[in-house]
Amino acid sequence: MLTHPPLDQMHALGLSGMATAYRHLANQSQGNDLSRDEWLGLMLAREMAVRSDKRLTNRHATAKLRFPDACIGNIDLAAHRGLDRRQLLSLAQGEWLKAHEHLILTGQTGTGRTWLACAIGRQAARLDYSVLYVRMPRLFEDLALARLDGRFPRLIDKLARVQLLILGDWGTHALADQQRLDLLEIFEERYRRKPTLITAQLPVAQWHEMIGEPTLADAILDRIVHNAHRITLEGDSMRKQKTRPLLTVPANPEINNR
Repeated sequence: MLTHPPLDQMHALGLSGMATAYRHLANQSQGNDLSRDEWLGLMLAREMAVRSDKRLTNRHATAKLRFPDACIGNIDLAAHRGLDRRQLLSLAQGEWLKAHEHLILTGQTGTGRTWLACAIGRQAARLDYSVLYVRMPRLFEDLALARLDGRFPRLIDKLARVQLLILGDWGTHALADQQRLDLLEIFEERYRRKPTLITAQLPVAQWHEMIGEPTLADAILDRIVHNAHRITLEGDSMRKQKTRPLLTVPANPEINNR
């Protein structure tokens, strides 16, 4: 049986999964007992699996998650942090993504907002959604630079097209006039088209004051809050619980007590 020409053609066409399955079947005696349709079915199944794995790897890379290894399956539901098992399972199934709804995660520093957001973002990537994580201060810097060098329309288009946009550190500072307009532009493009996940230390009730200008604040929040699931994380900082001992210890401990 000629094996190299078909293999070379498969690799030339980028069908590495089919080539692997073909080589595996050709080297097994039971492969001779299979029909042509069965061979083709097994090769196509392998090709689809390989492409799915590559697509997921690419989605994880382009998402730029702060915690790329965060996983919904590793969430500690035993800790008293205001997490509801049924709500998390519902979010993991992705119906809110299909419905183009938003998700707001609030809570004090260290309660795990960013980690949970990344876990949900990773799950969205597994469901074949494109994901992008960006901190609000960095987003405003990128928008300001893009306006100067002519990339602003392309950047807005990128933010509008990504299927799940994760905005971290929402409300860490008061907004300037241009920043309010930029936010309105982003949420107007995404409203009822794409879901957005927002993490914030600031409670939702204070967002209107944080945004500043009442008319723009009303317009922005109207496109976010009324179509959003909410999770408020509670409890002490998890960073304190996970603090590791210092690598170096003073020779004289009394120095730290002075």
